[in-house]
Amino acid sequence: MDLGQFDRIGPYQWQIPQSGGMRVPAQIFADETLLRDMDDKVGEQIRNVACLPGIVTAAYAMPDAHWGYGFPIGGVAAFDPEQGGVVSAGGVGFDISCGVRLHVTNLAAADIRAVQDKLAHELSRAIPAGMGSRGSIRLNDAEMADMLAGGAAWAVAQGYGRTADLARIEEQGKMAGATPEAVSAKAINRQREEMGTLGSGNHYLEVQRVDQLFDDAAARAYGLAPDQAVVMIHCGSRGLGHQIGTEYLREMAIAAPGHGIDLPDRELACAPITSELGQRYLGVMRAAINCAFANRQILTHLVRGVFDRFFDAATLDLLYDVSHNTCKEERHAVDGVSRRLFVHRKGATRAYGPNAAGLPEALSATGQPVLIGGSMGTESWVLAGDARSEAAALSSACHGAGRAMSRHQAAKLWTGSGVTSELAALGITVKSPSKRGIAEEAPGAYKSVARVVEVAEQAGLARRVARLKPMICIKG
Repeated sequence: MDLGQFDRIGPYQWQIPQSGGMRVPAQIFADETLLRDMDDKVGEQIRNVACLPGIVTAAYAMPDAHWGYGFPIGGVAAFDPEQGGVVSAGGVGFDISCGVRLHVTNLAAADIRAVQDKLAHELSRAIPAGMGSRGSIRLNDAEMADMLAGGAAWAVAQGYGRTADLARIEEQGKMAGATPEAVSAKAINRQREEMGTLGSGNHYLEVQRVDQLFDDAAARAYGLAPDQAVVMIHCGSRGLGHQIGTEYLREMAIAAPGHGIDLPDRELACAPITSELGQRYLGVMRAAINCAFANRQILTHLVRGVFDRFFDAATLDLLYDVSHNTCKEERHAVDGVSRRLFVHRKGATRAYGPNAAGLPEALSATGQPVLIGGSMGTESWVLAGDARSEAAALSSACHGAGRAMSRHQAAKLWTGSGVTSELAALGITVKSPSKRGIAEEAPGAYKSVARVVEVAEQAGLARRVARLKPMICIKG
């Protein structure tokens, strides 16, 4: 990307000044290398976001930002409903509430190594993965409605997990204001057999080890210790979320002129928050968030079942579950005044600092766990929400490494069998139904996640707590 279009406003913060149709500036958190390596579309897209009605403070892009649909992936923007603010289906994305949860165990990495291949095999059998994957759970209409209203709380009530898990999930695992009755029959039907499945793309289940600690006090609060085994799950709302995104992007694009909205990009299709369409989208989007919460909760239950067969008295306690790809109603300070805003985070993570409202008591003093997924052969990270993030970017942080090339490009450079062999030589067991999917997700197709999180820390978005290295990866 051409650095000449930016003003450097901090060591790791760059700004595109307000011009043309921009209502606020556009800001990107990066160092020079990360910014230069971003594709030009990131700058174009974040400028377009800054043109939307009712946007406040700035349009933000995280250090892992790359080209997306409408919003860049890694994009954050907040809108004030009292100033004509909008909700954008493109600002949430297709995989609504794609997110990450991390479980801490009472096992050491050596315990996993002793049974690694067999454990990987059984996990791959228990966790359906891949495009269009189906699980053993089939929900009727009434059960679908209850699940979309109840989220992870519904899943726990059905026997999938523990009540204690709910306190460690964003929104306590149940998004208020969901309207299952407004979800289309097509979206419902796409989801009936997909509960408890990973899906495809960059979704995964990983057994990891704690490789290094960067903040001992925060690590103790999070229950993390050197060489400890942990389990990370990354997935979302599957076919239901994708269908909702498809339907509302189309409807919002058609309706925009009638609301007096001149879209800088059709992919930024949106509607006023207070409009019937905006309210209807928020209701079904919240239902999809609940679907993702329930899906990850069921996956936790399935993983615990496999671990119980391999280890006596193994514990997999949920540290935290946080979503990407959402629009949340939150209060944030703007020019020193607390305002009710609708915050879009697309490929970005909420990162509440210490003592923020809504955090579990056990985590409040430390700040929210911010879970950063890496790629199969590199590392993932646990960060802690930083008090500085509220002012920096509406309490938001990056969510992963960010792609450095497209899946098509990656598939030209790597083969699934080649990547699998390379990772096996590093002691990482990969299981996937798709060799092409492995090639598309080759570690080299991503940016350096270590650099991304270092920039996030230096910019005040979140602070590093622990680095996690993969041992087993179940991919879609």
